[in-house]
Amino acid sequence: MHAVPFVFFKQEIFCKILIFRKTSDLWIINSTLIEKRPHDIADFLDIRPWIVRHKLLADLVRLWKKDELTDKIDRLPIELSPRKSKPLGRCCIHKERAVWKYKCLPLLGLDMADEKDELTTLSEYARQALDRETCTKENILCVIDEACSSCVQINYEITNLCRGCVARSCYMNCPKDAIRFKKNGQAMIDHDTCVSCGICHKSCPYHAIVYIPVPCEEACPVKAISKDERGIEHIDESKCIYCGKCMNACPFGAIFEISQAFDVLQHIRKGEKMVAIIAPSILGQFKTDIEHVYGAFKEIGFTDVIEVAQGAMDTTINEAHELLEKLEEGQAFMTTSCCPSYIELVEKHIPDLKPYVSTTGSPMYYAARIAKEKHPDAKIVFVGPCVAKRQEIRRDEAVDFILTFEEIGSILDGMDIRLEQAQPFSLAYTSVREAHGFAQAGGVMGAVKAYLKEEADKINAIQVSDINKKNIALLRACAKTGKAAGQFIEVMACEGGCITGPSTHNDIVSGRRQLVQSLLKRKESYENMG
Repeated sequence: MHAVPFVFFKQEIFCKILIFRKTSDLWIINSTLIEKRPHDIADFLDIRPWIVRHKLLADLVRLWKKDELTDKIDRLPIELSPRKSKPLGRCCIHKERAVWKYKCLPLLGLDMADEKDELTTLSEYARQALDRETCTKENILCVIDEACSSCVQINYEITNLCRGCVARSCYMNCPKDAIRFKKNGQAMIDHDTCVSCGICHKSCPYHAIVYIPVPCEEACPVKAISKDERGIEHIDESKCIYCGKCMNACPFGAIFEISQAFDVLQHIRKGEKMVAIIAPSILGQFKTDIEHVYGAFKEIGFTDVIEVAQGAMDTTINEAHELLEKLEEGQAFMTTSCCPSYIELVEKHIPDLKPYVSTTGSPMYYAARIAKEKHPDAKIVFVGPCVAKRQEIRRDEAVDFILTFEEIGSILDGMDIRLEQAQPFSLAYTSVREAHGFAQAGGVMGAVKAYLKEEADKINAIQVSDINKKNIALLRACAKTGKAAGQFIEVMACEGGCITGPSTHNDIVSGRRQLVQSLLKRKESYENMG
């Protein structure tokens, strides 16, 4: 039995692909037997939105490795959608190729705004990506407009359950006079007038009016994404907290991060020193021992590898002392400061909560300074599962680039690096188990309490794991009243912590299990430290 690539599980809530394994020549998907070759699975079901980022970046890296990126990238959309192939979810094969083309742009560190002329070839964009010193895009996420075309324009629709009642609650309560009536008395919505307020939905006594969600809008906890005048989703950077929920919610894979993969690879090719500082959730990403994983990073071309868990120990110490000081000063509670999405939430949506947020730097902040001290002439590359770190590094002069675990998986595939065959690389410094535990919900809280030991007994700590609308309301209440259920509050944007981040390599269930198993094997702990 062979493990399935992570990408098929990338958004298990929406695609519902919970069972996916290979037995002989049969692939099993939700107990349905499919006699298909593995690479033909995408031709059977339109699941390419979940594999496209991985596959496409791997293909681009493969061309880059052979020094053929600018020469052969123009043929890539044609090879992915040959002339006689059947378009899936698109009107024609030409639309399919256009989508492939535009999905290449964010992987090259560009987006649709960079297209000034539709005749500009992918090879020209690739040339720009390889020649620049660094990616200078202001936006962190982008929407592929060619791929974002199939979601509903209006969120409410009247079904055949409408009885044509004489009370006409929908009509009487509509603030925009958007309700019309057919000859048989059934109501209908004038979508040119409707503003999707939902009042008709609430008013109908027969529940005949249904709400049709737009996945990305529904997933966003701060209403930062909405349709523009062309019906294409637009991300409002003034509201966005970069949690990445919209990216993985889109069933068409139309939302991408602006990648820095080729910026990093080009610096490596030029022979520059590049140091990878790797987030604790690396322990749940690749199905081999961590020494082989770090060895694979060395094969990519990184000069050195440093664990962000080492920086997490500094975060633990500083946050623990700050907590005690704040409580002694009479402050009712303090929240953690490790999650960049949470920091963006406070900055943009709950400014009253700022006095209660720890001023301690994140593990990345301290790890970057450790790396700079050890390699002062090197460029620092943070590697993790987080979209919001792309925003955090803009405020941190010590970090130069960011790669996600998802991108690392594609780079390894594209460079044909096999983890199990990589030369093992052992780190000089070993961090405590609790520092690696920052990768899961409750990890920061657990590390601080473990460090404080007996002093922690009098501190009531709670966790807010998952920044959703309900938890945002809870945090707003804490900011307004100056009171909370606990004295120390750990806030994480992702349910389950960083191990379930939007840009992970492994599937969520396996990642969590693997992380827990790895933590149990680590003997170094605050408990056995003096």
